[in-house]
Amino acid sequence: MTETLPEEPTRYAPEWLELREPADAAARATDLLGPLRAALRAGSDGTATVVHDLGCGTGSMGRWLAPRLDGPQHWVLHDRDPHLLRLAAAGSPRSAAHGSTVTVETRGGDLARLTPASLTGTSPASLVTASALLDVLRAEEIDTLAAACVSAGCPALLTLSVAGRVDLTPADPLDGVLTEAFNAHQRREGLLGPDAVTAAATAFSTRGAEVHLRPAPWRLGPAQAPLLTAWLRGWVTAAVEQSPSLGPRAARYLSARLEALDAAALDITVHHTDLLALPPTNGPT
Repeated sequence: MTETLPEEPTRYAPEWLELREPADAAARATDLLGPLRAALRAGSDGTATVVHDLGCGTGSMGRWLAPRLDGPQHWVLHDRDPHLLRLAAAGSPRSAAHGSTVTVETRGGDLARLTPASLTGTSPASLVTASALLDVLRAEEIDTLAAACVSAGCPALLTLSVAGRVDLTPADPLDGVLTEAFNAHQRREGLLGPDAVTAAATAFSTRGAEVHLRPAPWRLGPAQAPLLTAWLRGWVTAAVEQSPSLGPRAARYLSARLEALDAAALDITVHHTDLLALPPTNGPT
């Protein structure tokens, strides 16, 4: 049977964010934590580490990172969706490494209007984090983010930006065609999509920040069947939305891929990149 392509799911639906959280946690580049911890110790004044989590969703970054950082922490959760903010606040950890206290506050609003004052006013930032955010921003928004972080003198840990590469095993001739269409869809309306992490690295480095990039791939197989199924449907649907002429071939492709998954004969690697930007040692440039 040929698969009927679904309507594209809401990108930020809580169900989707919950489904991807374990894969996100497994993918994040843990070797960035060493230089991050060193930078936070160097900038510590003995008070709680204040983490501004941008586009926090349901709070998965806090659940992953807070237990990996030492000392008391105060997390400022930013999102434009009040429902997600409520979920994030309710699901945030209350203790960090060695039992240190974690407190939380929420802030609604548009990240495109982020300013240095957002990070240096009430609850001045020790660290800025985001997960799967850069690729849905425009160039000017990424530039604003970099400028705000460097001006505030705080590190930025920006994880799980799409890299524009997908590896499917076994391969299919349509894999590359769909990847190109999906990447074009990610770049619609001025969004940077798979170009975002390069733009962010440039925006931070030109302001004197020390930038570290690491691969952070999702490795999905039969053990992650629910996530793989949801991702595959959304990936193909976005590609067809970008290139409608792919419709009939893409529907047959999706059916074959889902059958292979049911037979435990499909593995997919979705490539992402994690970025850590450390502020200039001599202050903003």
